[in-house]
Amino acid sequence: MVKIQMKTPLVEMDGDEMTRIIWDMIKKNLLLPYIDLKTEYYDLGLVKRDETDDQITVDAAEAVKKYGVGVKCATITPNAQRVEEYKLKRMYKSPNGTIRAILDGTVFRTPITLDCVKPTVRTWVKPITIARHAYGDIYKCTEYRVPTAGKAEIKFTDKNGNVTFNETVFDFKCPGVLMGMYNKDDSIESFARACFEYALSTKQDLWFSTKDTISKKYDHTFKDIFQDIFDADYKERFEEAGITYFYTLIDDAVARVIRSEGGFIWACKNYDGDVMSDMVATAFGSLAMMTSVLVSPTGNYEYEAAHGTVTRHYYKHLEGEKTSTNSMATLFAWTGALRKRGQLDGIDELVKFADDMENAALNTIQQGYMTKDLAGICELSDVHVLGTEEFIVKIRETYDTMVG
Repeated sequence: MVKIQMKTPLVEMDGDEMTRIIWDMIKKNLLLPYIDLKTEYYDLGLVKRDETDDQITVDAAEAVKKYGVGVKCATITPNAQRVEEYKLKRMYKSPNGTIRAILDGTVFRTPITLDCVKPTVRTWVKPITIARHAYGDIYKCTEYRVPTAGKAEIKFTDKNGNVTFNETVFDFKCPGVLMGMYNKDDSIESFARACFEYALSTKQDLWFSTKDTISKKYDHTFKDIFQDIFDADYKERFEEAGITYFYTLIDDAVARVIRSEGGFIWACKNYDGDVMSDMVATAFGSLAMMTSVLVSPTGNYEYEAAHGTVTRHYYKHLEGEKTSTNSMATLFAWTGALRKRGQLDGIDELVKFADDMENAALNTIQQGYMTKDLAGICELSDVHVLGTEEFIVKIRETYDTMVG
């Protein structure tokens, strides 16, 4: 078999725990037999991040800016327990947050749907895409554990050294906790334009929600920027496309989403999007059944699995126990990146390969061969539960049969 040739490398970002194991299985079974795979490799495993004081994460993000397309494995964001477990120098921030801040992009997450897996929300008949602002908020916040009574203040000093704002946040009478977070108008503008453009390209309605009635400066700024850009640049284009944009409070949006039939884009701030994308993914079937792509304003793309590193399965794997871990999101991260690389470089074979491999994965499940998480919720009568690597090998068999 003549392997598909690539022109430009992908930025490959390896990860942690069970998803790192799956990463290698996918490459060995589903990619390397068919593609002369060219990647610029970065190990974003927690050990290597600690060795480099997290510089490798920055380097990987800069590489995505250089080559235009990257694919990332799930990684650990360490808490206190992980710092102790891995003997880390410090508690590093989310690598996803670091990459998103450098690329200044928007994350679009859409469920991978199957005829044999019905959504938990019975009214949903179409996928719901979550557009998540991928900058600032809690992911780049400054935190402080208040040790004793005292006054917390927020102060802004302008570039000329003038204090233009100074207000008490809280007068602590006992220990507590404090957080400060921020965002930028230009990042919010990029987020808005990315959402409007994505809605036009997919011909879907766009919903946007914050809590501006409570956050009268922070959240209200998001609302105002979205509305200003829509009115100036997108209102007529949306009318011509027959799609709508509307804003509502996030609690109202949740109620509307649950009662809807799906088939729209729901734009959320960073933290809201993180939570709601997991909710949507689970309600459609599984956290492992979700595509995720970060799109930057300058046209860079980073594909990743939307879930974590599957720690529990990893520990079972280390003990020699059989696991049945769903690899669909990780596989679709690879196929998404390869498809985009093929589109940008004009390699139709690579685009077709990505389409065919995704169809092979979906057909494998529809034929009754799947991992344990899907077996418990699918509506097929004849189900075969496969182990982690068995499922990946079965996808290869389906692909080989499909392409002849």
